Amino acid sequence: MSTAIRTQDELKALVGQAALQYVVPGGIVGVGTGSTVNKFIDALAGMRDQVRGAVSSSVASTERLKAIGIPVLDANAVDSLAVYIDGADEIDGRGYMVKGGGAALTREKIVAALAERFICIADASKRVEVLGKFPLPVEVIPMATQHVVRRCAALGGRAVLRMRDGQPLVTDNGQHILDVHGLSIADPLGFESEVNQWPGVVTVGVFAHQKASVCLLATSEGVQTITYRH
Repeated sequence: MSTAIRTQDELKALVGQAALQYVVPGGIVGVGTGSTVNKFIDALAGMRDQVRGAVSSSVASTERLKAIGIPVLDANAVDSLAVYIDGADEIDGRGYMVKGGGAALTREKIVAALAERFICIADASKRVEVLGKFPLPVEVIPMATQHVVRRCAALGGRAVLRMRDGQPLVTDNGQHILDVHGLSIADPLGFESEVNQWPGVVTVGVFAHQKASVCLLATSEGVQTITYRH
């Protein structure tokens, strides 16, 4: 593989293409959200006749899938999925991830829970030793915002309300997002379980209970395939 593939965009296209091998012909595929997933959706257009449909984690991905002629099904109409393909903001050596930079973490976690395998597509910059350098997204019900800010502070984190155009960002679910800075998440499973129980938290962006089965990691040398034990 040529070492000329270096731009972020080229790396994303590389793993988007590589993810096609995990799509089960005749099946329904779970599709995530974000710029790397957009490259996967673009690549999926070439095999749309082999895909029965998709379950999508965001309005943006749904529109993109429909535009290439792939039917999008409601998650409630599907018992299970063979695979869910999505990116990550961070992924550690065990397949635990931080997600939610694109504000779709709750729906992403729901679709991931339906899938037998989570195929993470990412570039090498997303690989970390310990989760937390990327600000951790937490989707919250607005009335719980300050309560959750205080709970995060007790854990050593600084939670900031995510804004867009001078207003709090509103998710596809009608909620707000806190981005928590300054955390070091050594026990992702325990951390996810704890924060998810706080009143007013819809979802925390740690994906440990729905960890990656495989990571397709784009490097300047090509795609590295990492398989994690469950």
